[in-house]
Amino acid sequence: MAITSMKDAFSLVGKNAIVTGGSKGIGLGIATAFAQSGANVGIFARDAATGEAVVAEFTKEYAGKFMFYKTDIGDMASVKSSVDSFVKDFGSVDVLVNNAGIATGGGLLDLDEDLASWFDAFNIDLHGGIRMCYHVGKYMREAGKGGHIINITSNAGEIVNEPLLTSYAAAKAAFNHFTRCFAAEVAPYKMRVNAIAPGFTMSNFTKGIPEGAMDAMNATIPIGRFAEAIEIGALAVYLASDASDIVTGAVFTADGGFAIQH
Repeated sequence: MAITSMKDAFSLVGKNAIVTGGSKGIGLGIATAFAQSGANVGIFARDAATGEAVVAEFTKEYAGKFMFYKTDIGDMASVKSSVDSFVKDFGSVDVLVNNAGIATGGGLLDLDEDLASWFDAFNIDLHGGIRMCYHVGKYMREAGKGGHIINITSNAGEIVNEPLLTSYAAAKAAFNHFTRCFAAEVAPYKMRVNAIAPGFTMSNFTKGIPEGAMDAMNATIPIGRFAEAIEIGALAVYLASDASDIVTGAVFTADGGFAIQH
């Protein structure tokens, strides 16, 4: 819906949002930003203990409705079951954030002959989000109210960088272009589809990086630091809100300027 003023333009009050991989890292930053902006949030993840803990904390801190759904985005039946359950519990789905993914390193010629890690990367980092888009998109189209889909990709999908991340980067690049194609497909149904391509971001994985190594990595980023997960969440709030209704098929690189050097 087009906004007519800035009053409540970024509010997510009353919106029902799904965040895959929403119990840690960037996904948690996005889920937190949504909760703080008034949204009701369903956390889709594999780890029930972590997911339930996030739901308990959100329920205590924020006014919305929050639930956890144990979901494997690599499995179509699991995705369908969780999406169906979410719609039954919340009544509708207004926002989908496809954040869950895996990181696979190395070049193609270094992989085992069965190319298992290559296909794993595509099954989760590309096809996992597409499974979610398929089932959520059908609900959005049928409801006729439109909706916002946000795909979390990576600046690795836009640049070639050391160390090589060939399978991961190729999957993320494909997800970026899928975002553009799907945006065109569903625009007539008032659905908006965009992507955020983060770079280095603080998470549970970065806590183990030695200080010297972190300093060296920060030196490669024009702004001199990693992103905070809540900063990616802030961009996701914009893309989930009515303020972004004119925006679709866009990929927003959020990496402190890292990609502009390559």
